[in-house]
Amino acid sequence: MPGAVLFDVDGTLVDTNYLHVFAWLGAFQAIGHPVDGTDVHRAIGMGAPELLERLLGADTAERLGDQAKEEHTARYKETFPLMRRFEGAGELLRAVAERATVVLATSASPAELSALRETLDADGVVAAITSAEDVDAAKPRPDLVEVALERAGVPANRAVFVGDTVWDVEAAGRAGVPCVAVLTGGISRSELVDAGAIAVYRDTTELRQGLEKSALAKVFGM
Repeated sequence: MPGAVLFDVDGTLVDTNYLHVFAWLGAFQAIGHPVDGTDVHRAIGMGAPELLERLLGADTAERLGDQAKEEHTARYKETFPLMRRFEGAGELLRAVAERATVVLATSASPAELSALRETLDADGVVAAITSAEDVDAAKPRPDLVEVALERAGVPANRAVFVGDTVWDVEAAGRAGVPCVAVLTGGISRSELVDAGAIAVYRDTTELRQGLEKSALAKVFGM
């Protein structure tokens, strides 16, 4: 029986990581707590509460976290027209869907998820999708990956996660799911490998071109 491939969306299938960086930089400036862009970038991929505590500290995040999230949401919505699907992402999803169950494992809000789905234009080959409403704690906690496994209807040993950040790798590992990484999120190969990624590809195009010999092939029902 085929297994499942669980795909992160932001930075993996859709080019949004730096849009998030821009939005968070403006949000932190607006609440009077500017943060260096490099630090924001390193935190992209975490859930908003985890990101805020990491960048602002627990006390400031408790006091100003809701305001910061509102500021981020407003600025991020303005960047929706800049969203673009990575070249090869659609082809990769279609090819995987012919061989295994495809689940989009994201903690995006409903509005963000709607924009991502429109940009990705792949609902026809996706079996299930998660969102922020499905979990109380996002990456690097394993909750999102565990929900995605439930939606796919497979155990952890019959799934592979595809992501672009250290937080993706850590979350998948805590759920017992091996993680394949791509470099399109702006995180280095060495950092992803050190976090536990079993393979790293340049982008979705490279992964698609070598699909049958890739680290995803172990879950294909063939």
